[in-house]
Amino acid sequence: MSDLIEALQILLKYGNPKYPTHCEHDELTINPEIYYGDVSPEDRERLEALGFFIDYLGGDESESVFRSSRFGSC
Repeated sequence: MSDLIEALQILLKYGNPKYPTHCEHDELTINPEIYYGDVSPEDRERLEALGFFIDYLGGDESESVFRSSRFGSC
């Protein structure tokens, strides 16, 4: 659980959306209001080590979300 808390603390630096997460099909998705391009390369690297990946929904950064299969299973 500490890895999830650390990841959420990192993401909190970039926004505090009212509805921060969504879970579906065994994947935890972070609200797209936390824009990938705003997250520092160091934080992206740490998020990846913690179990998050970038899903390029539209094929580029402008439509991307952070997701985790590690923390998404029900």
